Amino acid sequence: MTDTPLKISLVTGANKGIGYEIAARLAGLGMTVLLAARDPDRGREAAATLRAAVGDVRPITLDVTLPAAAAAAATEIERRFGRLDILINNAGISGSLTGQSPGAVDLDTVRAVFDTNVFGVITVIDALLPLLVRSSAPRIVNLSSTVGSLAAHAPGGPMARLPVATAYALSKTALNALTVQYAKALRKDGILVNAADPGGCDTDLTRPTGLPVHRTATQGAAIAVKLATLGPDGPTGGLFNDAGPVSW
Repeated sequence: MTDTPLKISLVTGANKGIGYEIAARLAGLGMTVLLAARDPDRGREAAATLRAAVGDVRPITLDVTLPAAAAAAATEIERRFGRLDILINNAGISGSLTGQSPGAVDLDTVRAVFDTNVFGVITVIDALLPLLVRSSAPRIVNLSSTVGSLAAHAPGGPMARLPVATAYALSKTALNALTVQYAKALRKDGILVNAADPGGCDTDLTRPTGLPVHRTATQGAAIAVKLATLGPDGPTGGLFNDAGPVSW
């Protein structure tokens, strides 16, 4: 262990989009931010840009779909810092836009989306949990979406008439359930676990989907940062956007 800054945070899929903006905001608050990316070159480039502009941002290579990569990241963080204070599971994919209509679903697409958006979150949390429990104020934030809200898609709901990529929507519903279960299990350890709904943001992920886009990635990052910096009496096991709790 070589250095122990005040707060250490890790953001997955952070070399661009909302993850990049979350990393920037956390670094601006004085934290050491581990900017995780699958591609080491893109991760190093993004971290260098943010380090020059806002603060202590360091690259770390992490493909969330690979348990060995998550284990290696945990080992590196253990060696360098001895703990982790904040984990933000931002990495996600929407999947191919073909073969997603109910009645004609391409299961390979669904499996690929779940591999990153759901199983990847489990993989990363479980690998880093021993480091999180060493923090005095550990926080986990899962980047979800209103498209995963069952209430939003029910008749009369705000998304009832909108076309949604089936695999992506299903994965976010599963992620919401995962958030609740981990919040229940980790409450005894003082770990607050919540899901963040950034809204429809203009990113590489949303542009091909046809989903409504009315926000910037910077705006979308705000709720994740808020949940990552909750005080000890903050909520756990909920889905939140800028306006407050979102119905499951």
